Amino acid sequence: MGDALAGSGTGKPLVIASGTLMLALGGISGRAGTEADFVPSGPRIDTENAVIAMAERGVRSSAVRLPPLVHSDLDHHGFTPALIGFARAKGYSGYPGDGANRWPAGHTLDAARLFRLALEKAPAGSRLHAVGDEGIPLREIAAAIARNLDVPTKSVPAEEVPDYFQFLATFIGLDNLTSSARTRELLGWEPAHPGLSPTPTQATTSPDLYGGSGVRDPGFCR
Repeated sequence: MGDALAGSGTGKPLVIASGTLMLALGGISGRAGTEADFVPSGPRIDTENAVIAMAERGVRSSAVRLPPLVHSDLDHHGFTPALIGFARAKGYSGYPGDGANRWPAGHTLDAARLFRLALEKAPAGSRLHAVGDEGIPLREIAAAIARNLDVPTKSVPAEEVPDYFQFLATFIGLDNLTSSARTRELLGWEPAHPGLSPTPTQATTSPDLYGGSGVRDPGFCR
């Protein structure tokens, strides 16, 4: 497909989905990962880099990096439903270690709108972040799930992480603070749907997810 688009010589768009977790897997920690950050090689990373490189061949290529916590009542198979499912199955909502590591989040519909904007007007070679909440500590996510499922919250020791978190065990301890400032500036994209991390306005106008101080996403614990 890329070769066909490059051969057309018309600047046709090509947009792919990627993920912000690859930045943490690539060693970016201690600060917010940005759209300018990239990892030289690795699974999934190689695809992103190859698509971005097509900009040099006249393709208006871009990659939308999705946060690990994409959430809404439309999301039935992502990491967010998985965490809820683990809590239901185990009878408690777990987090790794002290739960201080942070994951970014974004609403499904906000991410969809970013894909549309990327298709319409992203400059060639753009890396974009569909991030509404830059980083929420895993213990806060676990506590939110626990309150909504009426189960206790519990730290999961390292030796039990593979059993509890299953396919997420490799990623669950990563700190993945991620900025979307460049994406917002470049495309005029702003999240318009409820986040998982509360703002003062949301805390007073939205149903409660964080025990009096936050937002409940409509599909968060369905």
